Amino acid sequence: MKANKDRATVLVIFFLFMLLHQSDKLLIGSLTIPIQTEFGLTDTQMGAVSTGALFVGAILYPLWGYLYDRYTRPKLLALASLIWGATTWLSAIAPTYNTFLITRASTGIDDSSYPGLYSMTSDYFSPRVRGKVYGLLQLTMPIGYLLGMVMALTLSGTIGWRAVFYITGSLGIVLAVAIFFIVKDVPRGSSEPEMENLENAGFYKFNWQSARELFKKKTLILLFTQGFFGVFPWNVISFWFIKYLADERKYNETQVIFTMIPVILILALGYPLGGALGDFFFKRDRRGRVFVAATGVITGAVLLYFTLNVPLEQTTQFAILLGLTALFIPLAAPNVVSTVYDVTLPEVRSSALAVQYFIESFGAAAAPLLAGIISDGSSLKTAIMVICISTWIICAIAFTLVSRFVRHDIDTLRHQMSQRAESEKQRLETI
Repeated sequence: MKANKDRATVLVIFFLFMLLHQSDKLLIGSLTIPIQTEFGLTDTQMGAVSTGALFVGAILYPLWGYLYDRYTRPKLLALASLIWGATTWLSAIAPTYNTFLITRASTGIDDSSYPGLYSMTSDYFSPRVRGKVYGLLQLTMPIGYLLGMVMALTLSGTIGWRAVFYITGSLGIVLAVAIFFIVKDVPRGSSEPEMENLENAGFYKFNWQSARELFKKKTLILLFTQGFFGVFPWNVISFWFIKYLADERKYNETQVIFTMIPVILILALGYPLGGALGDFFFKRDRRGRVFVAATGVITGAVLLYFTLNVPLEQTTQFAILLGLTALFIPLAAPNVVSTVYDVTLPEVRSSALAVQYFIESFGAAAAPLLAGIISDGSSLKTAIMVICISTWIICAIAFTLVSRFVRHDIDTLRHQMSQRAESEKQRLETI
């Protein structure tokens, strides 16, 4: 009973951390117009603001991954939350574009803190339900985007965009205190099925041999590769889509809100749906999560093409197709995280996901700037459509290749965990 209560408490805190952190992180897209107006920025200059934070986050992923696998994870997550609050406050007081560019880039320091959170989650929940749990946690991305969008559109006009940053930064500091005093670490690997009946098992920490083995697994190599391209669509859409609606589809603020709210809620549904479908098919075929991910990206690409080509006056048809597209976009996300952990030893899971996100972040960092450049030369519609559709096709090909190797890599991990469980039983018998 206590274990279930601990899991529930940790899940709630992690959900709140990710929800509010995503709101702060994605708020910049909804505040693009007032920030551009104050500093007199082009789309390319504004794209560089987002790219800077993503680049800083990218280069720090390996460091965060190593620290999480080596040291106490909740204390590091509390530190990340504190950094989030402090750097957001610095962004709020930046007087010029150059200082804002630097301070906003510094917010990327804490953006690379998620591998430790996901690693702890994997030690609280077994492989059979991780897809659902990760899908629930990843609800925070669209819901956080929605929360940030509503805050930006309703508050920035009255209290100013800087005051909005003060609010979200303060929430980061409050959560840092909560995480530090409430969240407890658990032994790495303790939720693996082979370790279920072994008390005090799973005390594993980072070692370089296990880390090097990550780059020998074909499943991970392919997932790392698709990760670079897979984040382009989300970062382009979250950063530029509101401006696309306002400038090119001529929506006013009310139309933007009433178009985006149902779409984002549908998008949010796609995360737990993708996780649940991944768990369902994984129990029947170890390639199940990968098949769900491939279906999501290829269907999303087809639907986005038809959505963006709807005539401007057909707002209802546009909204319906946009909602359908939103349902398929997130199906891959929880299944990528789950698959990384399906083939990775517990003591290097933060590092494995850090590598995944390290590679993804370079794609994410390039996406807003590339879209801004294409937009200045053509249109936001062209930028969104070309970038999203081409990268989703690449991801579909990568997932298809992953399906050839993932069963072997999962069997290898299960064999390694069985050997550890047997060694632990023998050790306990000699005590």
